[in-house]
Amino acid sequence: MRPDLATRTTALEQAVAAGAGRLDRDLADEARRVVERARERGGLSAEHTVAALAGATGSGKSSVLNAVAGADLAEPGVRRPTTSHALAAVWGDGADDLLDWLDVTRRHEMEPDADAPPPGRSAGLLRRARPPAGISTGLVLLDLPDHDSVVVEHRVRAERLVERADLLVWVVDPQKYADAALHERYLRPLAGRSEVVVVALNQVDRLAPGEADAILADLRRLVAEDGLSGARVLGVSARTGEGIDRLRGLLADAARRREAATARLAADTRAVARRVVDECGQVPPVRAADRAQGALVDALEDAAGATTVVDAVRRSAKRDARLATGWPVTRWFARARKDPLRRLGLRGDEVRVPVDRPDLARTSLPQTRPSVRAAAATAVRTYVDQVTAGASDAWVLAARELGTAAVDRLPDTLDQAVASTRLEAERHPLWWRTVGALQWLLLAAAVVGLLWLGVAAALRYFQLPELLMPVLTVDFARWDGGAFDVPWATVLALGGVLGGLLVALLSRPVAALGARRRAGRVRRRLRASVEAVALDEVRAPVAAEMSALASCREHATTAAA
Repeated sequence: MRPDLATRTTALEQAVAAGAGRLDRDLADEARRVVERARERGGLSAEHTVAALAGATGSGKSSVLNAVAGADLAEPGVRRPTTSHALAAVWGDGADDLLDWLDVTRRHEMEPDADAPPPGRSAGLLRRARPPAGISTGLVLLDLPDHDSVVVEHRVRAERLVERADLLVWVVDPQKYADAALHERYLRPLAGRSEVVVVALNQVDRLAPGEADAILADLRRLVAEDGLSGARVLGVSARTGEGIDRLRGLLADAARRREAATARLAADTRAVARRVVDECGQVPPVRAADRAQGALVDALEDAAGATTVVDAVRRSAKRDARLATGWPVTRWFARARKDPLRRLGLRGDEVRVPVDRPDLARTSLPQTRPSVRAAAATAVRTYVDQVTAGASDAWVLAARELGTAAVDRLPDTLDQAVASTRLEAERHPLWWRTVGALQWLLLAAAVVGLLWLGVAAALRYFQLPELLMPVLTVDFARWDGGAFDVPWATVLALGGVLGGLLVALLSRPVAALGARRRAGRVRRRLRASVEAVALDEVRAPVAAEMSALASCREHATTAAA
């Protein structure tokens, strides 16, 4: 279903709002003028159709007005400039506000049996004249200043009324009907408005019949080339009256149907809306952003030093496991080595992310290498180019500016993302505590055994009564028939030391596996953090730009339907 004029103007207004700063300024201003003009005209008399007689000096506009009105309302001139102010012939009452909006003060009220304006009427109403047959009421016929007047003010008045008229009647003469200024400046901009354009070739009485037909055919060709193939082209003669009845009939029909005003405004809206659609170009598919995001996040991960962080997490996890499950006597060797996460400033007790100021969080990661930073900038540009493929240059340039600004902010935002990512486990694995407790038990056994042996040796040295020393009998009779006794103190000492070393050795591969799993979890968290940065800094701004483009094009398409 075709939208009505109100829907079109609202859609065009929304399109201009969505394209603010991206659409050509002149085009946006023209679109706003069209919307404003449509609303102003809609609030004025809907009972009247404004038809404007426009043309060049000497084309005979005033004579045509007199012929259509059946009265000498306008005074034709032969010297330039001729018509300086518009003149209106008005059929029917109630057009005063409309004429005020048109800024036409010279008005002739076409009413029968009256020679002077009644009391209280505007002084601009010069006189009344009897309407000719065919036009009853509802028509405002304007005689415009010459569009080629040597006086700039006259041309400006004519152009303003050409914009505001509901129906345009271009009066041309055989000498200047092909004038380039007429076609390029006035008719071609009206392309697509054929239903509200009439081209009248005046002075056909001066042409031979065959010559008149040839000029009318050539005029129709030129008008079609201007994009007005549906415009009505007819020959008239203000002097002899030839073709005047037909022109009068067209005007009377337009006044009777009362559709010209809406048709003109709708045509103006459609025309400027089509230009907005062309200005927008094509809207890139939404999935283009999904396809391009992977490469962008990979590059930003490199720029954020994710590989370095993940490796530090893995080595730190192994170190923590050794501190928890290693032989307590040798743990100080591992503790003497600085924690890889602490070296990067990423240890939980060192990174402080203020709840209200996360932007203050910082790490000790090395500065991004120039090559990696350049790769990130390239990835951002590539992403923007892929996401904006098909859009017009203005939207592409705007998106690229957003990408450039994002590249400048990325070092800080990526560093904050890393600092805000949870890199350490919330709690140590249960097996760490179990093995750690076992290690302390083994160490305690070794200490008890060594102290027992030491005390026994001291008593023997001082020839004091010997300390009770139970023994463990190890029977090898099954193999060679021998057996020997091992003091329990020795079993405790050797068993505690060897057992602790063996448990520490067996814990290492398990700790390495746990460290790899923890590093994998951290990698996923870091990627999620980097994806959030990519979303906030790159994807969301560019998506908003493309969304505005889609909105602008969609509304403009509705207005141009």
